[in-house]
Amino acid sequence: MPGRGVRAVTPFEIFFDLVFVFTLTRIVAFMGKPPDPVAMGRGLLLLMLLWFAWSGYLWLGNQTRVDRPPVRLLVLAAMAGFFVAALVMPNAWADAPGLDGPLLLALAYVLLRAVHLALYYWAGEPMLRVRIRRFAVASVLAWLPLLAGAVLGGGAQTWLWALAFLIEIGGQRGVVQSRLGGWPVRSPEYFAERHGLVLIIALGESFLAAGVGVGTMVTKVPVLAGAVIGFILIACLWSIHFDRVGPLAEQALLRATGERRDRVAADAYSLGHLPLIAGVLYTALGFEDVLALISAADTSGGEPLEWPGVVALYGGTALYLLGTLLVRYLSGRGARRSHLVIAVVPLLLLPVGRALPALVAIGVLATYLVGVVLLPFARGGQRPASAPTDR
Repeated sequence: MPGRGVRAVTPFEIFFDLVFVFTLTRIVAFMGKPPDPVAMGRGLLLLMLLWFAWSGYLWLGNQTRVDRPPVRLLVLAAMAGFFVAALVMPNAWADAPGLDGPLLLALAYVLLRAVHLALYYWAGEPMLRVRIRRFAVASVLAWLPLLAGAVLGGGAQTWLWALAFLIEIGGQRGVVQSRLGGWPVRSPEYFAERHGLVLIIALGESFLAAGVGVGTMVTKVPVLAGAVIGFILIACLWSIHFDRVGPLAEQALLRATGERRDRVAADAYSLGHLPLIAGVLYTALGFEDVLALISAADTSGGEPLEWPGVVALYGGTALYLLGTLLVRYLSGRGARRSHLVIAVVPLLLLPVGRALPALVAIGVLATYLVGVVLLPFARGGQRPASAPTDR
């Protein structure tokens, strides 16, 4: 039987997470250039399904080492599923030459879930295996609308895939967590570290992919200025979470015991980090749109963003800030009214961002985030992340 105890994330798991984040960057590509409102909604649905699949492997890694044979071979097969899903992502709702894209994506998801359930069952003790058997029923039921939607396509695919996600999350939270006590956390240090790493990778890779999209046009001064402003923006997003919220959540997880620890892990991490990742992807999508407009324009600042682009940029940032608020709340650290005001200000600035040239619009947003980062210093200093306070 696999061993227990505190441990660190292994290089193999970082490799796994890199493949997963590559899949996320392909969701940004799927949502379009320029962004399309329907594709943005479908992209969120794809993210929720794939996040749910990845989260299952994190819980598996919390239960047993996944970098040792024979587990590693099966996890490699799951990585191949993520990779195939990434490759076909732009055709997730489209007909294309060759094999059917939606069906390939659905089959890749089924592979991910089937391998996870089999390995988690093997690694678990008798009580955990009971929970996995109950949860497996919901998972298998979710595959039916997933495969049916892939065959039907269009609007039916959207609704059926949304139903598949609801069945999966219902089995997770309604059956396992509410009735059976949830999944056990073996190593809270590992759990917090793995989530932090995947968020860092997502922040870096998503914005890198968006910046690379401008190609040789980055040598234009306005495009280069927009890229640097985007870098400042991502650095601020990183700081807001990892200097303030992340240490608080990790501290809460480490201090909790028993079922309280399991619930903090499931709520603040498995659930609470989803809007953080979604905010990163939407902000990266808006950033990509900004660079595209600047590179194509004769004027230095570029044309104003259309509503989908400005919603992605400003709304994605607001979603990320609300995600940090959710992580605080679900960790049991609470949230002040000022935190909520800070999170919704980008939404209030949407009309401003829509009216300004693209370069100025991202500049306004980055300036606001710099102010948010510097706010604790204006209040009289800031302790290092290793000794967090409740701000």
